[in-house]
Amino acid sequence: MALGVAGFSTFAVLYAVQPLMPVFAAEFGVSPAESSLALSLPCALLAVALLVVSPLSEVWGRRPVMVASLFASALLTLVAVLVPGWYGFLALRTLTGLAASGLPAVAMAYLSEEMDARAIGLSMGLLIGGNALGGMIGRLVAGSIADYASWRWGLGTIGGLALLAALGFAWLLPPSRHFSPSRLRWRQIPGSFGQHFRDPGLPWLFAEPFLLMGGFVCVYNYIGFRLLEPPFSLSQTAIGAIFVIYLTGTFSSAATGEIASRLGRRRVLWLAISFGLIGIAMTMSDHLVMIIGGITIVTMSFFGAHSVASSWVGRRATRDRAQASSIYLCLYYLGSSVLGTAGGWFFAQAGWGGVAAFFAGLYGLALAVALRLSRLPPLGTTS
Repeated sequence: MALGVAGFSTFAVLYAVQPLMPVFAAEFGVSPAESSLALSLPCALLAVALLVVSPLSEVWGRRPVMVASLFASALLTLVAVLVPGWYGFLALRTLTGLAASGLPAVAMAYLSEEMDARAIGLSMGLLIGGNALGGMIGRLVAGSIADYASWRWGLGTIGGLALLAALGFAWLLPPSRHFSPSRLRWRQIPGSFGQHFRDPGLPWLFAEPFLLMGGFVCVYNYIGFRLLEPPFSLSQTAIGAIFVIYLTGTFSSAATGEIASRLGRRRVLWLAISFGLIGIAMTMSDHLVMIIGGITIVTMSFFGAHSVASSWVGRRATRDRAQASSIYLCLYYLGSSVLGTAGGWFFAQAGWGGVAAFFAGLYGLALAVALRLSRLPPLGTTS
């Protein structure tokens, strides 16, 4: 429950700006790709900071790092809405990414240490389900309020909800029972990270979040620009309501994690990714119902595949799990940052068709990696 709340808060704070990108473009006079920096910059700094924060959690403990992260990201969000200029706003959004870095990799390590092995798939799915719920509510609330008041009120409301979530997390989270603090030896950190790349499976698993998240975030970054234009001409509130689709991610992450625990991750991962290619093809339609159906399938595909791949990393990494989780999530957020902004170039050059083609290329590569992983020799009980 506590980590579901934490996942909710982190994703709400990070992704509430996504439906506001057309508003940023109009108010600050920036391009669609530049408006995406409100999301890409915090994700980029978060990605890099994960590699430092996870070793610190080995010393300071999982719980203190996560609590500090949630409070800091909530407070920075509240301050950001008071800044009048675009560059000042971007600076505070970037610092928010730094603050949020204390939660994702540490949460994965906490679950791997504290949960029974048979419950890892489901518990990781519930954590990611909290992410999906936070992403949905953050986008919906911020987009709807922006239509009737301003984007500052919308994002400020998310900051207030994140502060309440931080308080709830601090109250709910049980103390670590299986964590033993260790001394921080900076010279040993490169070696502890490097050992994961010597494993025959982990480097392939690390590639998946970069490709999957990169394609997924492009869909949500630029679909608003398409739906604001004719023949759809939707309002900001209507576009925000589309993010209710994120609820399907809450379901699919938990369900796919449980199925993978029973049938095996190597049998489920490639199938989950394949559905994303079907979904993006559906978004090429000029019928709104087909587009919404395609976004729904893309969302379920992403969260299902992410649930399987992230729990697989936690099981395959038998040592320094926080570092393995941080590498996975570093590439996850780099995909969101780098590829999410690159999608703006494809949108500018070829409209939605360019974004769809870019997505298909990324998910085609992810599918090839998943098929490679399906042939990976088992590693005892951690495969």
